[in-house]
Amino acid sequence: MPPSVEPTVIRSPYDGRVLGEVPAHTPADVDAAVARAARALGEQPLPVWRRVEILERAADALSGRHAEFATTIADEAAKPIRTARQEVDRAISTIRFSAAEARRLTGEMVALDATAQGADKLGFTMRLPIGVVGAIAPFNFPLNLVAHKLAPAVAAGCPVVLKPAEQTPFSALALADVFQAAGLPQDYLQVVTGEGATVGAAIVDHPAVAFVSFTGSPEVGWQIRSRAPRKRVALELGNNSPLIVEADSDWAAAAAKTAVAGFSHAGQSCVSTQRVYVHRSVHDAFVEALVGHVERLVVGDPLAESTDVSALISADARDRVVTWIEEASAQGADVRTGGTLTDHGVLRPTVLTGVRPGMRVSDCEVFGPVVGVAAYDTIDAAIELANTTEYGLQAGVFTRDLGTALRVARELDFGGVLVNEVPTWRADQQPYGGVRESGNTREGPAYTIREMTELRMVVLGA
Repeated sequence: MPPSVEPTVIRSPYDGRVLGEVPAHTPADVDAAVARAARALGEQPLPVWRRVEILERAADALSGRHAEFATTIADEAAKPIRTARQEVDRAISTIRFSAAEARRLTGEMVALDATAQGADKLGFTMRLPIGVVGAIAPFNFPLNLVAHKLAPAVAAGCPVVLKPAEQTPFSALALADVFQAAGLPQDYLQVVTGEGATVGAAIVDHPAVAFVSFTGSPEVGWQIRSRAPRKRVALELGNNSPLIVEADSDWAAAAAKTAVAGFSHAGQSCVSTQRVYVHRSVHDAFVEALVGHVERLVVGDPLAESTDVSALISADARDRVVTWIEEASAQGADVRTGGTLTDHGVLRPTVLTGVRPGMRVSDCEVFGPVVGVAAYDTIDAAIELANTTEYGLQAGVFTRDLGTALRVARELDFGGVLVNEVPTWRADQQPYGGVRESGNTREGPAYTIREMTELRMVVLGA
């Protein structure tokens, strides 16, 4: 869409260099985009074979532009280039899974003759596109989380009005080009760039938007839900992911995995491992191993092949996290490593011990390169500590005891529980989502596609 006002300049979070400009769209631009999308759905409905063809072509094209997209992610999100490549791989998989699910998008037979009044009738359901999808994406996975909204919508036959995060619009814009080159009609996907308070709000409030998909903070997400009570609203929100490490477990493997899961993309993930509860008998050895792994992480330029951790999305985000670390230290936590800035102003990966409920680094979502460790004496205590949160996205436990694993899976109040794996792990085809403040939906193409359709009952009389 053409700009309506002065464009917005996008800069690298790492070194501040100008990456480009995008339009600052307005509510009037959103209104026009939604009108075109609604008209396209009415005038150009996409049969399933075309949806599949578009998705498969888009996945192939994205694969062919792999290096370009990885560099774009690294530039605009300061995501280390090796991690950015993994995100491109995941986005390709997300699109391919959506194509596969589109082929299986069917209704079902309903046994009307199970009652006397239905003996001469045939019943079945159809799945039809719900309507225009309003997609509001976050900065931390600027390609794959856009793909998780866009590809299922295409599979369901829905047009999309997409608002990428203000800080990371270029991955989404390039992906839109990929889809339209793959044959998606132009009005089936329109990208509107701008601030959430204006462009995002206009999408949420528009009466012709039938489905709103939002990934971001709980504060914004639940506000969206409250202001759109008559729409279907899918929220994937925050977490302060706990990990329990039992004495009988491979705690050394848990420490090595935590050093990656807690600091990948500088901890800017909804399921970044944040709270680690370790049995007291192995606590000190675990901490020593974790600190050793973390101190070997390379901090620096996201485009450098050796970099493990780079900048947070903004200086304000960095300064907030530093404040929380200092606050936790004043409340009795020990900074075992990190907590300082590099010469480029990047926050070094930080490990805290003695973290407890009541500290913001424990109670809230840090969304930064911080892992807090605390000791426990019994599995009852560990489960209670892990559940002491308003969030409920994913949690993990390391143990060799099957009974403990099954008990923890039952009693941890989270959308996903991982055994002998960190809570940061995710497969793009799984049902992914949380409870309480963490959201109200399950993502993954098979699940999202069905959310984006309406079930219609058809009854045929004799």
